[in-house]
Amino acid sequence: MKRPSGRVLLPLLIGVAALVLWNTVVAYPFRVFVVFLHEISHGLAAVLTGGRIVSIGLSVNEGGVCVTQGGWRFVVLSAGYLGSLLWGAFFLLLGGRRRKAPGVIALIGLFTLVVTLVYVRTWFGLLYGLLAAGAFMLVATKLRPAASEILLAAIGVMSVLYAVWDIASDVLIRSIPSSDASALATLTGVPAFVWGVLWVAASLWVIVAVLHRLAFAPR
Repeated sequence: MKRPSGRVLLPLLIGVAALVLWNTVVAYPFRVFVVFLHEISHGLAAVLTGGRIVSIGLSVNEGGVCVTQGGWRFVVLSAGYLGSLLWGAFFLLLGGRRRKAPGVIALIGLFTLVVTLVYVRTWFGLLYGLLAAGAFMLVATKLRPAASEILLAAIGVMSVLYAVWDIASDVLIRSIPSSDASALATLTGVPAFVWGVLWVAASLWVIVAVLHRLAFAPR
Protein backbone atom coordinates (compact mmCIF):
# COMPACT_ATOMS: atom_id res chain seq x y z
CA MET A 1 0.00 0.00 0.00
CA LYS A 2 1.36 3.41 -0.98
CA ARG A 3 2.19 5.84 1.81
CA PRO A 4 0.67 9.35 1.63
CA SER A 5 2.88 11.99 0.05
CA GLY A 6 3.87 15.17 1.83
CA ARG A 7 2.38 17.18 -1.03
CA VAL A 8 -1.03 17.13 0.66
CA LEU A 9 0.19 18.69 3.93
CA LEU A 10 0.56 22.28 2.67
CA PRO A 11 -3.00 22.54 1.26
CA LEU A 12 -4.41 21.01 4.45
CA LEU A 13 -2.52 23.48 6.65
CA ILE A 14 -3.57 26.39 4.45
CA GLY A 15 -7.15 25.13 4.56
CA VAL A 16 -7.17 25.20 8.35
CA ALA A 17 -5.62 28.67 8.35
CA ALA A 18 -8.15 29.88 5.76
CA LEU A 19 -11.08 28.72 7.88
CA VAL A 20 -9.65 30.42 10.98
CA LEU A 21 -8.92 33.67 9.10
CA TRP A 22 -11.94 33.54 6.78
CA ASN A 23 -13.50 36.85 7.83
CA THR A 24 -10.25 38.76 8.23
CA VAL A 25 -8.29 41.14 6.03
CA VAL A 26 -5.79 38.33 5.40
CA ALA A 27 -8.31 36.21 3.49
CA TYR A 28 -10.08 39.12 1.78
CA PRO A 29 -7.75 39.51 -1.28
CA PHE A 30 -7.96 35.77 -1.94
CA ARG A 31 -11.76 35.82 -1.72
CA VAL A 32 -11.95 38.67 -4.22
CA PHE A 33 -9.64 36.74 -6.54
CA VAL A 34 -12.02 33.79 -6.42
CA VAL A 35 -14.83 36.16 -7.45
CA PHE A 36 -12.60 37.22 -10.34
CA LEU A 37 -12.15 33.55 -11.32
CA HIS A 38 -15.91 33.01 -11.01
CA GLU A 39 -16.68 35.85 -13.41
CA ILE A 40 -13.98 35.05 -15.96
CA SER A 41 -15.24 31.45 -15.96
CA HIS A 42 -18.63 32.74 -17.12
CA GLY A 43 -16.86 34.71 -19.81
CA LEU A 44 -14.68 31.84 -21.01
CA ALA A 45 -17.74 29.57 -21.17
CA ALA A 46 -19.44 32.13 -23.38
CA VAL A 47 -16.42 32.41 -25.68
CA LEU A 48 -16.01 28.63 -25.92
CA THR A 49 -19.67 28.21 -26.91
CA GLY A 50 -19.66 30.91 -29.59
CA GLY A 51 -20.32 34.06 -27.58
CA ARG A 52 -18.19 36.89 -26.30
CA ILE A 53 -17.33 38.80 -23.14
CA VAL A 54 -18.68 42.35 -22.97
CA SER A 55 -17.41 43.42 -19.55
CA ILE A 56 -16.52 42.22 -16.06
CA GLY A 57 -17.16 44.04 -12.82
CA LEU A 58 -15.88 43.49 -9.27
CA SER A 59 -17.06 45.34 -6.18
CA VAL A 60 -15.52 45.95 -2.78
CA ASN A 61 -18.15 43.78 -1.06
CA GLU A 62 -17.01 40.72 -3.07
CA GLY A 63 -19.72 41.09 -5.67
CA GLY A 64 -19.09 40.39 -9.31
CA VAL A 65 -20.75 40.40 -12.70
CA CYS A 66 -19.76 39.18 -16.15
CA VAL A 67 -21.79 40.58 -19.04
CA THR A 68 -21.71 38.27 -22.06
CA GLN A 69 -23.38 38.07 -25.44
CA GLY A 70 -24.24 34.83 -27.20
CA GLY A 71 -22.95 31.42 -26.23
CA TRP A 72 -24.83 28.50 -24.71
CA ARG A 73 -26.59 30.06 -21.74
CA PHE A 74 -26.87 26.80 -19.80
CA VAL A 75 -23.09 26.35 -19.91
CA VAL A 76 -22.42 30.03 -19.21
CA LEU A 77 -24.60 30.04 -16.11
CA SER A 78 -23.13 26.77 -14.81
CA ALA A 79 -19.54 27.89 -15.33
CA GLY A 80 -19.26 30.39 -12.48
CA TYR A 81 -19.27 28.23 -9.36
CA LEU A 82 -17.86 25.18 -11.10
CA GLY A 83 -15.26 27.24 -12.93
CA SER A 84 -13.77 28.73 -9.77
CA LEU A 85 -13.78 25.24 -8.26
CA LEU A 86 -11.90 23.76 -11.22
CA TRP A 87 -9.43 26.66 -11.26
CA GLY A 88 -8.71 25.91 -7.61
CA ALA A 89 -8.26 22.20 -8.25
CA PHE A 90 -5.92 22.99 -11.14
CA PHE A 91 -3.83 25.34 -8.99
CA LEU A 92 -3.59 22.77 -6.20
CA LEU A 93 -2.43 20.03 -8.55
CA LEU A 94 0.22 22.32 -10.03
CA GLY A 95 1.20 23.82 -6.70
CA GLY A 96 2.85 20.68 -5.44
CA ARG A 97 5.63 21.06 -8.02
CA ARG A 98 7.86 23.75 -6.56
CA ARG A 99 10.02 24.14 -9.65
CA LYS A 100 6.97 24.93 -11.78
CA ALA A 101 5.25 27.20 -9.26
CA PRO A 102 7.00 30.52 -10.15
CA GLY A 103 6.18 30.08 -13.83
CA VAL A 104 2.55 29.28 -13.05
CA ILE A 105 2.25 32.29 -10.73
CA ALA A 106 3.78 34.53 -13.41
CA LEU A 107 1.25 33.25 -15.96
CA ILE A 108 -1.60 33.88 -13.50
CA GLY A 109 -0.30 37.40 -13.03
CA LEU A 110 -0.14 38.00 -16.79
CA PHE A 111 -3.60 36.50 -17.28
CA THR A 112 -5.02 38.70 -14.52
CA LEU A 113 -3.42 41.80 -16.05
CA VAL A 114 -4.73 41.12 -19.57
CA VAL A 115 -8.27 40.31 -18.40
CA THR A 116 -8.30 43.40 -16.18
CA LEU A 117 -7.16 45.78 -18.91
CA VAL A 118 -9.40 44.33 -21.62
CA TYR A 119 -12.62 43.54 -19.78
CA VAL A 120 -12.87 44.96 -16.24
CA ARG A 121 -14.96 48.13 -16.12
CA THR A 122 -15.40 48.99 -12.41
CA TRP A 123 -12.93 51.19 -10.54
CA PHE A 124 -12.48 48.65 -7.75
CA GLY A 125 -12.03 45.82 -10.24
CA LEU A 126 -9.42 47.76 -12.17
CA LEU A 127 -7.50 48.69 -9.03
CA TYR A 128 -7.69 45.18 -7.61
CA GLY A 129 -6.74 43.51 -10.89
CA LEU A 130 -3.67 45.69 -11.38
CA LEU A 131 -2.52 45.22 -7.78
CA ALA A 132 -3.13 41.46 -7.89
CA ALA A 133 -1.28 41.09 -11.19
CA GLY A 134 1.65 43.08 -9.79
CA ALA A 135 1.71 40.99 -6.62
CA PHE A 136 1.74 37.74 -8.60
CA MET A 137 4.60 38.94 -10.80
CA LEU A 138 6.55 40.16 -7.78
CA VAL A 139 6.25 36.82 -5.99
CA ALA A 140 7.17 34.91 -9.15
CA THR A 141 10.24 36.96 -10.03
CA LYS A 142 11.62 38.34 -6.76
CA LEU A 143 10.94 35.70 -4.13
CA ARG A 144 12.11 32.13 -3.74
CA PRO A 145 10.17 29.32 -5.45
CA ALA A 146 8.76 28.27 -2.08
CA ALA A 147 6.81 31.54 -1.94
CA SER A 148 5.19 30.79 -5.30
CA GLU A 149 4.38 27.27 -4.13
CA ILE A 150 2.66 28.60 -1.02
CA LEU A 151 0.77 31.30 -2.96
CA LEU A 152 -0.39 28.80 -5.56
CA ALA A 153 -1.63 26.45 -2.84
CA ALA A 154 -3.34 29.37 -1.07
CA ILE A 155 -5.33 30.52 -4.08
CA GLY A 156 -6.15 26.91 -4.88
CA VAL A 157 -7.47 26.20 -1.39
CA MET A 158 -9.41 29.46 -1.22
CA SER A 159 -10.94 28.78 -4.64
CA VAL A 160 -12.31 25.36 -3.74
CA LEU A 161 -13.47 26.44 -0.27
CA TYR A 162 -15.09 29.64 -1.51
CA ALA A 163 -16.85 27.78 -4.32
CA VAL A 164 -18.54 25.47 -1.81
CA TRP A 165 -19.36 28.32 0.58
CA ASP A 166 -20.68 30.53 -2.22
CA ILE A 167 -23.03 27.84 -3.50
CA ALA A 168 -24.28 26.99 -0.01
CA SER A 169 -24.71 30.66 0.93
CA ASP A 170 -26.46 31.72 -2.29
CA VAL A 171 -28.64 28.67 -2.84
CA LEU A 172 -28.93 26.27 0.11
CA ILE A 173 -28.82 28.52 3.19
CA ARG A 174 -30.73 31.41 1.58
CA SER A 175 -32.24 32.05 -1.82
CA ILE A 176 -30.78 34.95 -3.79
CA PRO A 177 -32.91 35.84 -6.86
CA SER A 178 -29.86 37.11 -8.77
CA SER A 179 -27.75 33.98 -8.22
CA ASP A 180 -26.57 31.74 -11.05
CA ALA A 181 -28.72 28.92 -9.67
CA SER A 182 -31.85 31.08 -9.76
CA ALA A 183 -31.13 32.10 -13.35
CA LEU A 184 -30.52 28.46 -14.26
CA ALA A 185 -33.80 27.48 -12.56
CA THR A 186 -35.64 30.02 -14.70
CA LEU A 187 -33.93 28.67 -17.82
CA THR A 188 -34.48 24.95 -17.14
CA GLY A 189 -37.46 24.75 -14.82
CA VAL A 190 -35.35 22.77 -12.32
CA PRO A 191 -35.43 24.41 -8.84
CA ALA A 192 -32.38 26.41 -7.78
CA PHE A 193 -32.06 24.22 -4.68
CA VAL A 194 -31.53 21.16 -6.87
CA TRP A 195 -28.78 22.89 -8.81
CA GLY A 196 -27.19 23.94 -5.51
CA VAL A 197 -27.18 20.37 -4.20
CA LEU A 198 -25.70 19.06 -7.45
CA TRP A 199 -23.00 21.74 -7.48
CA VAL A 200 -22.07 21.15 -3.83
CA ALA A 201 -21.88 17.39 -4.46
CA ALA A 202 -19.65 17.97 -7.48
CA SER A 203 -17.49 20.37 -5.48
CA LEU A 204 -16.99 17.92 -2.63
CA TRP A 205 -16.16 15.14 -5.09
CA VAL A 206 -13.52 17.33 -6.76
CA ILE A 207 -12.01 18.30 -3.40
CA VAL A 208 -11.72 14.66 -2.30
CA ALA A 209 -10.28 13.65 -5.68
CA VAL A 210 -7.66 16.42 -5.57
CA LEU A 211 -6.61 15.62 -2.00
CA HIS A 212 -6.33 11.93 -2.90
CA ARG A 213 -4.25 12.81 -5.95
CA LEU A 214 -1.94 15.01 -3.88
CA ALA A 215 -1.68 12.46 -1.10
CA PHE A 216 -0.57 9.61 -3.34
CA ALA A 217 1.24 11.40 -6.15
CA PRO A 218 5.04 11.18 -6.30
CA ARG A 219 6.88 14.07 -4.69
